[in-house]
Amino acid sequence: MNEVLKTISGRRSIRQYREEQIKDTELRAILEAGLQAPSGHDSQPWHFTVVQKRELIDEINAGSKTAMRKSKVDWIAKLGAAENYNIFYNAPTVVILAAKKDAISPLADVCAALQNMLLAAESLGIGSCWMGFAKFYFSDQPSYKKIGIPEGYEVFYALTLGYKPAGWKAKPRQRKYENFYRMIK
Repeated sequence: MNEVLKTISGRRSIRQYREEQIKDTELRAILEAGLQAPSGHDSQPWHFTVVQKRELIDEINAGSKTAMRKSKVDWIAKLGAAENYNIFYNAPTVVILAAKKDAISPLADVCAALQNMLLAAESLGIGSCWMGFAKFYFSDQPSYKKIGIPEGYEVFYALTLGYKPAGWKAKPRQRKYENFYRMIK
C-alpha cells in the first residue's frame, strides 16, 4: 500500500493530547496542506485562525458550552452542561476554519481544506480531531472580532492539533455497512 493510502487508513480522531505544543514547522506544514485543497471555481475562500493561547482556547470552550446548553437537541445540551467536558479535549492548538459567506461552495471548500489538514497532521505523527461544537461560540459578531475572523466570513469548524499520548496506536476501523458502494460498468 502506498504512503498516502496508509495515512488515510491510519488516521483517527484523537481526543487526548500531551501538553507540549506542536512545532511551528509542523503547524505551517499542516496549514499549507489546507491551502492546497481544491475549492469551488478555485476561489480559495478560507481563513484559518490558529489559537495556541490557553486562556482563549478555554474561553471558546466555555462560550461554546454555554450556547450548547440552550440547544433543543438533548445530547448536545447535556454535553454543554457536563462540567468536565472540554470540546477541544485540552488540545494545545486549535485552528478555527472560516470561509467567505458569498463563496460558491464555502462549506465544501472548508471541508476539503480540513481533510487535507487532518491527513497532513497524521503524516507528521500529530493527533487531530475535526470539531463542530466550536461553531456555537461564534453565534455573534463580538466573538468573531475577538478571534479576528474577517468581516464577511463564517466559521464552520475547528481542528484540534497536538501530540498523541505515549503508546497510542490506531485500532482497526470497523465498517458499519457492507454494501457501501455500487459499481455500474
